[in-house]
Amino acid sequence: MLIQASAGFGMLYRLGLTKAALEMLRVLIERREPGGEVKASQAELAARVGLSRNSANTAMALLESRNLMLRPEERTYRTYYLHPYIASYASQEELQEAIQDAAERIEDGELPEISAPLYETAPPKRQPQALKSVRAAG
Repeated sequence: MLIQASAGFGMLYRLGLTKAALEMLRVLIERREPGGEVKASQAELAARVGLSRNSANTAMALLESRNLMLRPEERTYRTYYLHPYIASYASQEELQEAIQDAAERIEDGELPEISAPLYETAPPKRQPQALKSVRAAG
């Protein structure tokens, strides 16, 4: 049984993720190994959630821009990593060690923080449309 880190999940609502990105994150979490490594191609992941190649590319780019999903520096094919704050671990001790290590690496600039989009002003909210009366045919 894996123990899920939850430090990053509290801010998911602030990350502005699309439905496709949330679905890709879900499948990454399903396929993860202890420590957050995911060994699967983007096509495999997209097929599990029924996304087209373009939609999968866009979703993965969004996850990467928010630092939820990290790619190895050498861009190894079929390998992704979940941020340590949302990865899972084999034991409570491993979880605590990984979170401490991640916090130190973030402080040292070696690991990016999970990042929400920065807006100078909040994006506009969709305005409700007023109902209009329509004449009946006849």
